[in-house]
Amino acid sequence: MTSTMYAALALAAALATATAGAAHAEPASGLALAQQQNCMSCHSVKRPFMGPALHDVAAKYVDRSDAASYLAHKILEGSTGVWGPVPMPANTQLTPDQAASLAGWILTLK
Repeated sequence: MTSTMYAALALAAALATATAGAAHAEPASGLALAQQQNCMSCHSVKRPFMGPALHDVAAKYVDRSDAASYLAHKILEGSTGVWGPVPMPANTQLTPDQAASLAGWILTLK
């Protein structure tokens, strides 16, 4: 093999390793994301606070076939009157992927 071929193989191996590392990077846990995005300012995992306990949210929606997408939409768009008089504001700082991650995590809390 020539030195050019070795360099090309080394570059390909480096790129493959970097790509594999990025693809397998662990996403932030649901709780960490909820804390980072201030969800825990109004919610708690196990007890009602300003908003419902996330455990109760999971229990209410877990049997819906569209639970994850429904909750992700509610997280992004907010809602009024579902859990009482206190509205949940829209979380416009979240990406749709972050909202989906939060919704998926919440549904594991049932």
